[in-house]
Amino acid sequence: MIEIYCSYSELVEIDKLVPHPKNANTHPDNQLELLAKIIRVNGWRNPIVVSKRSGYVIKGHGRLEAAKLLGENKVPVEYQEYQNEAEEYRDMIADNRIQELSEMDSGIERELLMELRAMDEDLEAAGFRGELENEGIIEEDDEEDGFAEGEQFPGMQVRLEITLTEDQFNDSELKKELDDLIDKYKLDHKYRMA
Repeated sequence: MIEIYCSYSELVEIDKLVPHPKNANTHPDNQLELLAKIIRVNGWRNPIVVSKRSGYVIKGHGRLEAAKLLGENKVPVEYQEYQNEAEEYRDMIADNRIQELSEMDSGIERELLMELRAMDEDLEAAGFRGELENEGIIEEDDEEDGFAEGEQFPGMQVRLEITLTEDQFNDSELKKELDDLIDKYKLDHKYRMA
C-alpha cells in the first residue's frame, strides 16, 4: 500500500467509487502513467473528494484512475457536503479549471528541477519526462555543472580572483581555458600574480 500523507475521511475500495458522469476533464494514458508514478513515489498528498449528497467523485478523477493503474484496492477519500447539484458542478469545474489558469515562473521551476537533479532525484516524480530538454527547461549543458551557458549563478554575485604564478600567467592554453570559463558564466574577475 502507498503511504498516505493527506487528511481523509476513510479508505474506500476503488470499485465502490463512482466517477461523476459529467466530469469534463479527460486524462490521456501518458498523464495517468505519470500521475501513477508521482503517487507511488510521493505518496498520497491529496485525497479523492466524494460528495455526501450524490456519492459521485467530485475531485480526483485522475488520481482514481492512477490508483487503478497502481493496482491499489483502497484509496483515501474525503467526503464533503454539497447542498445541491450546482455546488458539485461548480467545485468540480473550478478544480479542473483553476489549474489551467495558473502560470509557472519558469526560472524558479528550472532552479527547483536543477536542485532535484543535483540531489539525484527522479524528475518524473515531479511530473517531468523527456520534455525537460525538449522544451528548453533544462539545457544539455546543465547536466555537467548545473547552469546553462552564459547564465550567472542565480541570486549570487560572484567575483573571481585568480592567483597565478608568472609561468601560469604566461601559459596561453591555461589562460584560454580560464577565459572561456569566465565568459561562459559571465563572471566578474581579476587576475593576480603570485
